[in-house]
Amino acid sequence: MRKNTNWPATALIALGSILILFPLYMTVGIALKNPEEMAQSIFSLPTGLHFENFSNAIKATDFFHALQNSAVITIVSVGCILLTNSLVSYAIARNMNRRFFKLLYLYFVSAMFIPFQIIMLPVVKVTTALSMNNIPGLILLYIVYGLPFNVFVYVGYIRSIPLELEEAATVDGTSTWGTFWKIIFPLLGPISATIIILSSLSTWNDFLLPLILLADPSQYTLPLVQYVFQGQFSTDFNLAFASYLLALLPMIIVYLSAQKWIISGITQGAIK
Repeated sequence: MRKNTNWPATALIALGSILILFPLYMTVGIALKNPEEMAQSIFSLPTGLHFENFSNAIKATDFFHALQNSAVITIVSVGCILLTNSLVSYAIARNMNRRFFKLLYLYFVSAMFIPFQIIMLPVVKVTTALSMNNIPGLILLYIVYGLPFNVFVYVGYIRSIPLELEEAATVDGTSTWGTFWKIIFPLLGPISATIIILSSLSTWNDFLLPLILLADPSQYTLPLVQYVFQGQFSTDFNLAFASYLLALLPMIIVYLSAQKWIISGITQGAIK
């Protein structure tokens, strides 16, 4: 059978592709130019490949130290988010018929509608008073701020898992703790992959929370050290964009290698 081409949809896809690829082209092009080429035109292709911009950006930002900070914060935060949020969600999902757990679920979900800017200053004052304006304090805040969305997604997914599996494990003498780790947690693979990817991206790329929380410059993350290129009267765009590419590269690799899990995990989590 002959299929008709949906030209409006095709045009929208083409337009969306251009909107995505053009900023990427600009970023790569500017990172490979020198200031003279930038002055002539920011849209033209670079006449020469100035890879020294990347080495200069690494030196200016102490890139590998900031990379270590970002990696530690992201890995520890995501690991703790995966373990704690799944446990909380399991307790809520299997006790939703109880008033306390239902209210707890609504409490977590309602936090999704509170902008961070509203609680930003109180968070800074409290963390400073508790001497938590450091990397451990930042990791703790990432775990807490991830609860609303992660609980919402996890609960929907867990409720789609047949309860008979847990009942059979109970008959075999398995405890509630053992049932979760041996049966439920392995079944959370698709949705856990989604949580890992989204949490990694948001934690790695976050700028505002480390900016207002971290007091020690030696603990700065990759997004924060980009500030070195912002002068009062000028900005070194070539080195800045080279640094942006270096900071984005790890997450781009992670995303491209596991992007299929995002859609499949969210889709399965929406089914009850």
